[in-house]
Amino acid sequence: MANISKTPQLEESWLKNLKSEFDKDYMKNLRKFLLSQKEAKKTIYPKGDEYFAALNLTPLKKVKVVIIGQDPYHGPGQAHGLSFSVREGVRFPPSLLNIFKELHSDLGLPMPKSGDLTHWAEQGVLLLNAVLTVEDGKAAAHQGKGWEQFTDQVIATLNANKEHVVYLLWGSYAQKKAAFVDRDKNLVLESPHPSPLSAHRGFFGSKPFSKINKYLREQGIKEIDWSLP
Repeated sequence: MANISKTPQLEESWLKNLKSEFDKDYMKNLRKFLLSQKEAKKTIYPKGDEYFAALNLTPLKKVKVVIIGQDPYHGPGQAHGLSFSVREGVRFPPSLLNIFKELHSDLGLPMPKSGDLTHWAEQGVLLLNAVLTVEDGKAAAHQGKGWEQFTDQVIATLNANKEHVVYLLWGSYAQKKAAFVDRDKNLVLESPHPSPLSAHRGFFGSKPFSKINKYLREQGIKEIDWSLP
């Protein structure tokens, strides 16, 4: 559990702002919980060195866009630390497929062959799940264990240190999670979640990708290249 220790393997700009979180009781309890799961031979996703992949791929100073997910995919080989993203070669989960359909409709880009969103993360798209781990086959198994408090602090850190960030909030969970974001200094885009249960209630046709790039252009910030391999 080295990656949730008192000296986590965390990108420098995030570590500077979040280091004190690792000394708090909630994080100590979370560490104990994860250790107990490991000792009980439970399979946890993503693997330990990917818990903080979203932060490590997207330094604080580079964040342009935030896409908030709920918790990692709980199937084998799917989760790798980025919300909505799956490893190359993995079949697209339904929500990701709908994201790609909207991407095609909005920008005319071809449907990606890979569901790995690392290319977005490297350009400044923070793909943040509210909960950073999950047990194999048990959706939401690690909710309420402390991760939410940590990721609230991630968003609070962004809100305090960055302006002109686009928060893409899909569904009521994400909208509540980032309710405190300063909308005078940032752009907040809200729509239903891309899951098959809600995508037809306003996610399809919401054109988030073109709206994001229009806003970034207006702020003199380099646009996101949303194309994927």
